[in-house]
Amino acid sequence: MTRDLDQLCINTIRFLSADAVQKANSGHPGMPMGMADAAYVLWTQYLKHNPTNPSWPDRDRFVLSAGHGSMLLYSLLHLTGYDLSMEEIKRFRQWGSKTPGHPEYGCAPGVETTTGPLGQGFATGVGMALATRLLSARYNKPGHTVVDHHVYAIVSDGDLMEGVAAEAASLAGHLGLSEIIYLYDDNKISLVGPTSWSFTEDVGARFRAYNWFVQEVDGYDLDAIAEAIRAAQAESERPSLIRVHSHIGYGAPTKQDSAASHGSPLGDQELDGAKAKLGWPLEPRFLVPDEALAHMRAAVKEGQAAEAAWRARFESYASAYPELAAEFEQRIQGDLPEGWDADLPAFADASKQLATRRASGQVINAIAPKLPALVGGSADLASSTNTLIAGSSDVNTGAFEGRNLRFGVREHAMGAMLNGMALHGGFIPYGGTFLVFSDYLRPAVRLAGLMNAHVIYVFTHDSIGLGEDGPTHQPVEHIAALRAIPNLVVIRPADASETVEAWRIAITHDGPVALVLTRQNVDILDRSKLPPARELAKGAYVLVDTEGTPDLILIATGSEVQVALAAHELLAALGIQARVVSMPSWELFERQPQAYKDTVLPPEITARLAVEAGIRMGWERYVGLAGDVVSVDRFGASAPVHVLWEKFGYTGPAVARRAMKLLGHEE
Repeated sequence: MTRDLDQLCINTIRFLSADAVQKANSGHPGMPMGMADAAYVLWTQYLKHNPTNPSWPDRDRFVLSAGHGSMLLYSLLHLTGYDLSMEEIKRFRQWGSKTPGHPEYGCAPGVETTTGPLGQGFATGVGMALATRLLSARYNKPGHTVVDHHVYAIVSDGDLMEGVAAEAASLAGHLGLSEIIYLYDDNKISLVGPTSWSFTEDVGARFRAYNWFVQEVDGYDLDAIAEAIRAAQAESERPSLIRVHSHIGYGAPTKQDSAASHGSPLGDQELDGAKAKLGWPLEPRFLVPDEALAHMRAAVKEGQAAEAAWRARFESYASAYPELAAEFEQRIQGDLPEGWDADLPAFADASKQLATRRASGQVINAIAPKLPALVGGSADLASSTNTLIAGSSDVNTGAFEGRNLRFGVREHAMGAMLNGMALHGGFIPYGGTFLVFSDYLRPAVRLAGLMNAHVIYVFTHDSIGLGEDGPTHQPVEHIAALRAIPNLVVIRPADASETVEAWRIAITHDGPVALVLTRQNVDILDRSKLPPARELAKGAYVLVDTEGTPDLILIATGSEVQVALAAHELLAALGIQARVVSMPSWELFERQPQAYKDTVLPPEITARLAVEAGIRMGWERYVGLAGDVVSVDRFGASAPVHVLWEKFGYTGPAVARRAMKLLGHEE
């Protein structure tokens, strides 16, 4: 191999990317042009991957955290032999293409995670590395290594400015996740201009303080880049950051090192000037020389050989450790062990009360022994969220055999790392915090919805019912905000029994699920007199019905179901027939056939009163113009819980009065 061939391949990557941006008349050409050299070295010399089987378990993961430079990734995928055609390259950013403006998981093969919102890829990669370390601790045995791969990423100035990256970097350094090797595209340009306008810290010193191994290289010295990656691979105690000094829009006559090459096409004249400067033919566009393609496509045979060698090692491992091998395969495939739910608790004593957060903790500990893929923790709130797995140790520096994750006060990093663990495979990860702090990880939750990642969120302290901590900790708009995220199933169970079923959905559902749980005790409903809690799977069900046609439908979620039941009894004493509907999940209810939905909420019954301790936004869908909502459309207050319920109208008598008013009865 010669330097001429290297440069031919690098310029193929560089101008294939720039041509696609120019054809789309939209995109970010500067980063792919500037980082083509470093990406070429990584992808041709170090990245362990198989383009013909993008999902084999022991591949390296590559994350383009600087997702605005998506064409760099698409060019690499096409050139190294993934199922991404030149036609798709030419359809960059077009409707229905596999090459959207930012990388999207599940769209093009080889894209490991959705990126674009800066910092998310960085933190998601940390989750992938944690997954790698946890799997290696459980399954690797002396003489048998079946989990041995790295997480590579290209990260940008913008990534490192975002708080989520700082949170994740801090935890990665604390844990010593040496699987991480990130190339930092230090081109000193952001979207609006020089980074010197707002970003002048010593990045290297910051990451060394995080306990990262930091190196610096010239972005166009191929030998130096290669040596830095080798040194990072040899580092066994710290994650690595390689500071790559690069030029955005490399080769562009007037737009190199300028924000003008960041978020807009170069323009035909500037692009032709860059090609002329670097000795690249002006025509045809989308040129891929045969020699360059042949060299890059060597990744196919190399990847197939790497996977075959791994499978041979795994066969040997399976002979020595058949039970562990079977468990590993089951986890990677995402299958559930037979009988995983055999020991789910039953809550039959209706004379008792139990907070749904505590019921949730009991469920976690009932299923954890039979479900090794279940791993999770909380953002420094384990004792409050009840998310610890009893009998399991903490995951910490040098100790990765446990299942309890201590994320610290890092909600956003927790959310992104859960995504990384789910995408890596082998895990059903969960993370807990107070519902009010779901705001802190909302961007990661949104991406989980976009990627359909199997992540479970345990959000406790779900309303003004948490009491004296007051309005800073009392969520009012947060349930509505979560419901606004497409593809996220939100479940707010009414009691301990519904909490069991909520967890059953969370484990079996193919996508993200948010469990919204109480701090305060709630009644355990008497299921000998009421429908079984398994009805939760339908999203909403009739909990108490009337003998004849109802005069009114009371719809409630969570702890407010017991308030609706109390109101029902008071109304019955007044001769008013009220149906009570428990509606723990809008999303699950909307997936039911219309016929079922009409049996729960008959269209002809327009007198409907929803009862939920949050803002009313969205409830119009179910109560209609003729209905009403007992809601909290202001911030809460600091007081004992029983005082708050009375002051905000969440008592049986108060709800009965609202129902009477809705029906036109005077008090």
